[in-house]
Amino acid sequence: MADSQPPGSLAALQARHGGNYRWWVLLTVMIGTMAAIMGSTIINVAVPDMSRVFTLGQERAQWLSAGFMAAMTLSMLTTPWLLERYGYRRTYSSVVGLLMAGAIGGGLANSFEWVLAMRVVEGFAAGVLQPIPAIIILRAFEPHEQGKAMGVFGFGVVLAPALGPSLGGVLVEWLGWRSIFFVVVPFCVVSLALARRYLPVTAPGGVAANRHGAALDVKGLALLAVAVLSLLNGLVDLHRAAGSGSYAGPAALLLLSALAAVLFVRLQRRSARPLLQLALFDHQPFAMGGCVAFIYGMALFGSTYLVPVFMQIALKLPPSQAGAVLLPAGLVLALTIPLAGRLADHWPVSRPVTVGVLLLAASFWLMLWVGLSTSLWVITAFAIVGRIGLGFVLPSLNLGAMRGLPPVLISQGASGINFLRQLGGAVGVNLVGIVLAWRLQVHATEPVRAFHETFALLGTMTMLSALAAWRMKPAPAESS
Repeated sequence: MADSQPPGSLAALQARHGGNYRWWVLLTVMIGTMAAIMGSTIINVAVPDMSRVFTLGQERAQWLSAGFMAAMTLSMLTTPWLLERYGYRRTYSSVVGLLMAGAIGGGLANSFEWVLAMRVVEGFAAGVLQPIPAIIILRAFEPHEQGKAMGVFGFGVVLAPALGPSLGGVLVEWLGWRSIFFVVVPFCVVSLALARRYLPVTAPGGVAANRHGAALDVKGLALLAVAVLSLLNGLVDLHRAAGSGSYAGPAALLLLSALAAVLFVRLQRRSARPLLQLALFDHQPFAMGGCVAFIYGMALFGSTYLVPVFMQIALKLPPSQAGAVLLPAGLVLALTIPLAGRLADHWPVSRPVTVGVLLLAASFWLMLWVGLSTSLWVITAFAIVGRIGLGFVLPSLNLGAMRGLPPVLISQGASGINFLRQLGGAVGVNLVGIVLAWRLQVHATEPVRAFHETFALLGTMTMLSALAAWRMKPAPAESS
């Protein structure tokens, strides 16, 4: 029977590799996603070192993270179109290759502008990669094992941010900032080899890739780019304007962002093949999950930028110690996720997501008690509280938001929920950078206090997402 299938098709690969084939596919996309996440987070440990080398202020330095996040956010909604047009294998292999090229280019760069350009290339590739695992889990695994699959995937993926800061801190001290870019290269090489063996050439659903299908919604993508980039630049310019008192520039950018967003929504309503299917928001779990994803993304990625900088600037720790403090918390997160994944198969997802965001908020508030005399084990314990919270959120959020969606909307749903989380992350990184720079000016002689006030902001934002998390239950009409 498999002989009648085209080589590389989903049916042929299933017949060749047997009942465990779906787990090999999951492993393949997990390793590529690990590379993307490590590329996103590992650079934060090197920000102080790169700031000295390139003479960067706080506002320019934050674009090393924000530029990556912005590119990731914009490219994420193209994933369904790319998969339908080129299939899993070609799409995945191309973007992993692009991620590797960006990493090598960044490590060889001799100017801040070139480093930033390579970060944008890496971010574009990472954005396309992010929705693919959720699409595969919801299509390849039965509902009763989707939580388990998401837990296994999450266990592997969180090892990247768990090990990344520790490894990055040692590399920065021994070999300099360039070395951190090359860390992702071995992951990309392994992932490319596995993709060639296990990923089908077909599109989601096992259908043939249609290279002559509908064109990409370029107008929608352009409007989205204007909205996102104007928003991020407006936020940065808003901080700069505080010193001069001239708010015309940032106000114009924020107004342009709002106008582009309105036009984008109107275009998506009229488009036969939209980038973002607005019908997704008629599904209550998805709508509430989207709210959680956006706020949680702001807090999570904002803190990913803030914590290593806090360790080095305020607490005067070397990069290796700053990374080592986060290592136990990352390992606890890796152990929590499989357990939370199993709970997602048996509990209403609103429960673990609500518990998770409240624990994450508590970890930010606990950082207000951290000072120069605080023991490292206390800081580590506070970080563990937050990582346990993340462990409850990660497997449940995507599954809870997308369960019950029609199969035709699964790819769009995976891209949409990841887009909202990354958009929140891009805003969060900028917002944290702006607030931190502002408070450091106010508390020039007390930098620890400036960081405390920024952590308080993160804690407040995260607590707000608990309200939406509790409402991630299907409406009566949907659950009946």
